[in-house]
Amino acid sequence: MSWLYQQLRKLYHKMREDPVQALLDRGLRVGCNFCMMEEVKIDHSHCWHIVIGDDVTIAPRAHILAHDASTKLKLGYTRIGKVTIGSRVFIGAGVIILPGVTIGDDVVVGAGTIVTRDIVAGQVVAGNPAVVVCSTQEYLKRRQQELNEGPIFDSCYTLSEGVDEVMKLEMNERMTKRIGYVE
Repeated sequence: MSWLYQQLRKLYHKMREDPVQALLDRGLRVGCNFCMMEEVKIDHSHCWHIVIGDDVTIAPRAHILAHDASTKLKLGYTRIGKVTIGSRVFIGAGVIILPGVTIGDDVVVGAGTIVTRDIVAGQVVAGNPAVVVCSTQEYLKRRQQELNEGPIFDSCYTLSEGVDEVMKLEMNERMTKRIGYVE
């Protein structure tokens, strides 16, 4: 990727309306170091029922819902529910969080998971519906062992730092166990 292309891309992203700010203006509450990736959908019509803690990352295409209109036609009312997401939480790609759910601190929600019930602190969950896979500490211990076995790539191996085609090939060749880590 050329330097000019990277600069234009950064400028484009700065010029677009900040979707998080629009939600904050409506009442969404988020802590420090909040990272919302592309195509995340946070319930814009009831975002004031949603509280997100510090150091939370929400991966692409995740949905957080604070309302359920399935009752509107038959009962005349839309069901609403508070959603609370603790601190140091990672929500994987394509996750759906339903109304009325509380997710504790230090939780990892695996990609594609549908969260229908509360998740206590320190758990890794996955599936539909979400089930506990292991504790966050067990998960991190496994990943640390994997990290120790490498390979490890520094940040120049990322799109934002200009990874080139040769570097991409090198990464794939060095990942003999199909997994590696990048800063």
